[in-house]
Amino acid sequence: MGDNSAAEPQPQAPQRLRSGGGIPTVGVEEELFLVRPDTGAVVGAGPVVAARAARELGDLVTGEFTDLQVEVRTPPCTHMAELHTQLVRLRQAVAASAAAEGLRVCPSGTPVIGGTKPPVGDHPRYRAGVELYRSLMDDFALCALHVHVFLPDRDVAAQVGNHLRPWLPLLMEMTANSPYYDGRDTGYASWRSVLRLRIPSLGPPPYAESFEDYRRTAAAMAEAGAMSFAELPFWDIRPHPRLPTLEVRCMDVPADPADSAAVAAVVRALVVTSARLVRQGDPGPRLISELLRGAYWYGTRDGWTGRGLDVLSGTMLPAPERARRLLHHIRTALDELGDTARVTAFLDRLAAHGTGAHRQRAAFRAGGLAHVVDDLAGSTARTDRASVKEAAAPALTPLRADNDHTPTP
Repeated sequence: MGDNSAAEPQPQAPQRLRSGGGIPTVGVEEELFLVRPDTGAVVGAGPVVAARAARELGDLVTGEFTDLQVEVRTPPCTHMAELHTQLVRLRQAVAASAAAEGLRVCPSGTPVIGGTKPPVGDHPRYRAGVELYRSLMDDFALCALHVHVFLPDRDVAAQVGNHLRPWLPLLMEMTANSPYYDGRDTGYASWRSVLRLRIPSLGPPPYAESFEDYRRTAAAMAEAGAMSFAELPFWDIRPHPRLPTLEVRCMDVPADPADSAAVAAVVRALVVTSARLVRQGDPGPRLISELLRGAYWYGTRDGWTGRGLDVLSGTMLPAPERARRLLHHIRTALDELGDTARVTAFLDRLAAHGTGAHRQRAAFRAGGLAHVVDDLAGSTARTDRASVKEAAAPALTPLRADNDHTPTP
């Protein structure tokens, strides 16, 4: 929920895409739980572990909304291999700091095993959220993946958000990694998303004709008491008011850093594709907001294995089919950015093994909740085998059907 802008890319001289334009840098934030190694229960040791890890990482690690969490922030990266390396390094450094305190790091969207009311971090913004939303914050212990893409033109960024809105439910489904909360199976793939969607200022952003239009809507919501800070809303897409970035925030933190890097590649390609469309005069599709939130909700429950609403066509489609449409939509940008193999390997992993929600439930069947936590905590220490295979992974065949929002080469 916090505003952690240190991970956001700063202005720099970009390289050139083959079709023209700059390669935008990307920064990623991952939020991680701290757990006891004996019981798997979350522990309010975030400030202590973050302070220890900061001796090595500096401001690339920080506390989060609750003391049950820490957050790592990559520096701005141009290439996804570099981003992936940074994520592995940051996770391992935090895991070592947690181990020094007798704890482990657990990459899950919600606490698998609770044990304590989430202690809210000591920050004025966090305290303001509790004062505004009251008991809605009692179980607001959530770990997300946030992706920041360099995009200095705020009016373009606001309209790029219009183009990204239809894909938010799918991004959430691809990263669903929170079926358990406080020792129970919720029946949902992303319970983290359910907890967020009950708050009026979280979820998909409104359609915006300009950055000023975006700001007016945020100011009106703050005036109505629906959000704390109009200058920095917590919507799932937001142009930063001071830094030249666009942030996408709808994803659960994945268990595997290779998946985080792949999702960052998808987000960057979406931003590149959408920015081209905006500059060609396309302000983005005007979606029915109720249908978009409905698509969110359906996706939170069934995740990757379910059918969901494709809000661009108005039809119910399986998540893999919507993913193929997404790949077709961003394929030109992926090719230019050199990220096609990484993204298609990620989609192949989803097709073969499902999301983090599938992984957690499989671990539960094998050994109960403690085994779920043990498997997630072990993912940081294990060799990232999936990433080794990425370059050789076969590409999915893109759709042949026309897509009104496909960029021109």
